[in-house]
Amino acid sequence: MSRRFHRTYRQLAAGQPDSLTGTQGSPITRRRFLGSTGAALLLMVSRTGQAAQTSMLAVRVWPARDYTRVTLESRSPVSFTHQTVRNPERLVVDLEGVELNDVIQSLPSKISGQDPYIQLIRAGRNRPGVVRLVIELKAEVTPQVFTLAPVGEYGHRLVLDLYPVEPVDPLLALLEKISPEEAAAGGANPPQRAEEAPRRATAEAPRKPEPAQQARLDERPTEPGRTIDDERVSRLITIAIDPGHGGEDPGAVGAAGSFEKHVTLSVGRRLKAKIDAQPNMRAMLTRDADYFVPLQQRVAKARRVQADLFVSIHADAFISPTARGSSVFVLSDKGASSTAARWLAQKENAADLIGGVNLGVKDGHLARTLLDLSQTASINDSLKVGKAVLGELGTINRLHKGQVEQASFAVLKAPDIPSILIETAFISNPEEEARLNDEAYQDHMAEAILRGLKRYFAKNPPMAKSKLARLD
Repeated sequence: MSRRFHRTYRQLAAGQPDSLTGTQGSPITRRRFLGSTGAALLLMVSRTGQAAQTSMLAVRVWPARDYTRVTLESRSPVSFTHQTVRNPERLVVDLEGVELNDVIQSLPSKISGQDPYIQLIRAGRNRPGVVRLVIELKAEVTPQVFTLAPVGEYGHRLVLDLYPVEPVDPLLALLEKISPEEAAAGGANPPQRAEEAPRRATAEAPRKPEPAQQARLDERPTEPGRTIDDERVSRLITIAIDPGHGGEDPGAVGAAGSFEKHVTLSVGRRLKAKIDAQPNMRAMLTRDADYFVPLQQRVAKARRVQADLFVSIHADAFISPTARGSSVFVLSDKGASSTAARWLAQKENAADLIGGVNLGVKDGHLARTLLDLSQTASINDSLKVGKAVLGELGTINRLHKGQVEQASFAVLKAPDIPSILIETAFISNPEEEARLNDEAYQDHMAEAILRGLKRYFAKNPPMAKSKLARLD
């Protein structure tokens, strides 16, 4: 504080107010002096006096069965504190130095009744310079609250991730889906009743197996009470379908404003319905709604359900709008097969930065994504299935490259699951963007992918698995 202030204060304390004058020569009374200095002191110690209030640019809510994410985007970093309150369950977040503008006040209207975890949100001024968010919850959650630095089109972000106390088990979710229609719709379904199991096994006529498969089936001894027909469907082939991007991460954006994340989810749902309609196949989606899933969690979900194959679906983009055609990529342990493949891998691997990953949460298993010895065999199988799928894609669309390409995609690094990444078409090409939004074309794309998968498994039947893979 200035020397003049201390001198003035000593004079007032000594009872000498008459010797004090203001800037215009007028006398300063004790009341006037204390009032002005009190205001100055308040500004000096308050956050609002130190810096202008931060304005929120946008608020977004991404509800999903896995977790619900609330994102608050601002021009500058936001200081915050948060706490959970029990009975009833609430998450309270205090935003310091934030303006209570229309953006924040719009947050309560963004909560839908279908949100699995949020009942409602209240936003208001708690005290000067502090905005409080009170999130009333439908059940106990495990919150993760963290910030993200600006990236891409986004400014500073404060992220509130609300996870269930008991995480959603993808294997249990897979077993709960009892029909292709329910599976394609996403969400939880009631477990299949025991009396319904035989109906599904017999409702669809089994396909004739390849001669080599028939010979193996004929040679295998059957268990008492089981027939050869039972054995044909006792080993379900499990396909993990990974619709790229989602939530905060829109993926590539077409000239007409189409988001890659919407196209990939639509094609993924169609492919899932077609796979589930096969008597010896089933599928799971790494995401069944518009929300973000980190790359390594996608791989972890596939491993949890012991998937025989991982299929990641994307819609390509390039700096030139003339680029066109479908492509299939697999992992490379020796570098990219082309400059374009390397560029694409770098772009797709950046999804975690845009989508927003909480780096404060460490998972030792997911952090170890380096290749191991078993991945060599996985890459060989990936090349085989990639070739089969690429051949079928060539029947409905021009191919960007006539061979399967390789690059270091993080999402393809499951060491024990053959994995492919399909670029359905170039969403940056106006003509192909229009086709990608056409439901009939999406259906043709899903059908072509299924034909490629069936061709691969006809020549490369999967190995035996645990009894969890059986119908009974």
